[in-house]
Amino acid sequence: MKRFPLVLTVFTAAALAILLWLGTWQLQRMAWKAHLLARIEANKAAPPVPLETLDLAAPDTEFRRATLTCPPQAFARQIELHGLVDGAAVRRLVIACPTGRGAILVDLGYVAETISARPGPPAVPARIEGVLRRPDAPGLIAAPAPQNGLWYGRDIPAMAKALGVADPAPVFLFASALARPDWQALKPAPLPAAIANRHLEYALTWYGLAGALLAIYGAMLWRRFKAPKAQ
Repeated sequence: MKRFPLVLTVFTAAALAILLWLGTWQLQRMAWKAHLLARIEANKAAPPVPLETLDLAAPDTEFRRATLTCPPQAFARQIELHGLVDGAAVRRLVIACPTGRGAILVDLGYVAETISARPGPPAVPARIEGVLRRPDAPGLIAAPAPQNGLWYGRDIPAMAKALGVADPAPVFLFASALARPDWQALKPAPLPAAIANRHLEYALTWYGLAGALLAIYGAMLWRRFKAPKAQ
């Protein structure tokens, strides 16, 4: 009598549970991504609203279009952040702008690394039109610390401290139109052109692997316990 492969069965069941969980998680991510894409499209079509009318801590604030007027003194201090545009290194410029309820960090856009000149503050208040975005969650590898005045990660509390403001909003305002018409080298950063939603494909892959695992395990049991052929 052949023994039942208990250890192999336990490992197969554990692997099957993980594959099914991954497939289900991808379906949940698909629903979340569809909701996000619908919100982005709706916000693209909606007219910008004054930033002061928004609850910047609300979850649905991200991707809202908003306007804010920044006084000239807000441009006196700025942070330069390393970025990539079409594979080329650029410098993104970030300032802190008062909102009446604290301050918000404003990403004015980017300039090429080859441009070293930086103009002084504008002579008049600047009207910023942009899109609210939350910074990406920290990855497994932390961004390098600022070096020689150049930043490599969007750390709102640290950036706000460097810019001399307290209690900053939990979102950035990314300029989607020219923030400084007097400086054409500064390019705005528009909304992402497209965000892929391939989670159904990923879910089917995990479920397919689960099915293949069951088929292999079933074939193994059949070969192990099938009746011997008559002589």
